[in-house]
Amino acid sequence: MQLSALKQAVLDANLATVRSGLVMATFGNASGIDREAGVMAIKPSGVPYERMSADDMVSVRLDGTVVDNRWRPSSDLDTHLVLYRAFEGIGGVIHTHSTYATIFAQAMTPIPCLGTTHADYFRGEIPVTRHLTDTEIAERYVAATGEAIVETVADRDPLEIPAVLVAGHGPFVWGTTPENAALNALILEECAKMAWYALQLRPDLPPIPRPLLDRHFLRKHGKDATYGQAELT
Repeated sequence: MQLSALKQAVLDANLATVRSGLVMATFGNASGIDREAGVMAIKPSGVPYERMSADDMVSVRLDGTVVDNRWRPSSDLDTHLVLYRAFEGIGGVIHTHSTYATIFAQAMTPIPCLGTTHADYFRGEIPVTRHLTDTEIAERYVAATGEAIVETVADRDPLEIPAVLVAGHGPFVWGTTPENAALNALILEECAKMAWYALQLRPDLPPIPRPLLDRHFLRKHGKDATYGQAELT
């Protein structure tokens, strides 16, 4: 992928989070990566969304070296880099402070899979990280946030649970492309909202049965998926 195309895809993902109401002010950030070139692009720090263009996206090598320095990259850069290094199958990362997902993050409560909407995109509950230690916060806060996410995903497939709630902070979401990550961020917020209201009606509501969860997830994902069309013209 040409760098210009990557930057456009990352701009589009950033703007999608605004259109979807997932971010306000200059909160949040989206990034994408060209694995073959070993270069990622990410939103610049503190630049209002309405002023951003594709050229404003900051390109960075996987070792953290900034390729173009017109703007400083997002302050969450090191978290994104940790995720790209750890999860080789992902192509885009989104961070938001979307309301309902952030409520669950602040409460340090996983989002349970209470219905098939959730199961279509996430193969199980959305987990929450531990709180970072005082030393991690003081010395390497942003990278340690990424490491806590990786620790929380553990041995699960990151593309089956493409989101983690960072304790006291908010959600980080990823996908195969920046566009896919933005969609996952939108679905995550909707699932968090539905879970919040469902749990008000019935606080002891259990997750849906595992066979139903797997049936819905696997019809949309994996080699035997049956949802959608092989080709769209």
